[in-house]
Amino acid sequence: MSEREPAGTAPGGTAAGPGRVLVAVYAVFALAAGARAAVQLATRFSEAPVAYLLSALAAAVYVVATVGLARGGRTGRRTALGAIAVELAGVLVVGTLSLADPAAFPDETVWSAFGRGYGFVPLVLPVLGLLWLRRRTPASGGMPGSGG
Repeated sequence: MSEREPAGTAPGGTAAGPGRVLVAVYAVFALAAGARAAVQLATRFSEAPVAYLLSALAAAVYVVATVGLARGGRTGRRTALGAIAVELAGVLVVGTLSLADPAAFPDETVWSAFGRGYGFVPLVLPVLGLLWLRRRTPASGGMPGSGG
């Protein structure tokens, strides 16, 4: 890897190969969720504050996941893993609650109904992200207890 090349683009990095597509999708979702939340919070906050704040949270999680995946390396992987785990939990919890009690969500969030409004990509994306991170985790290097 050259000195100018970001860590995540190294062979085996989290942003190498198909990982670049994953980073791009996360970046697009960060932008889409962030823009949507910004407009909703600025113009209609009183209508559904919980839903709009959850969309803003989703956008922040997507930004952190994007940065972690793009950065790569040990810190980037840990950052991405944490963000993607929060994302998956958010999709499952908000998705379940939005279907069980629709009145609690008068307007949709990115994660409502498991991301139905976004073609269920918010449900599939964290699963793909976790699988990608698992696949790209470096070997332990032979040292006991030094897992990747």
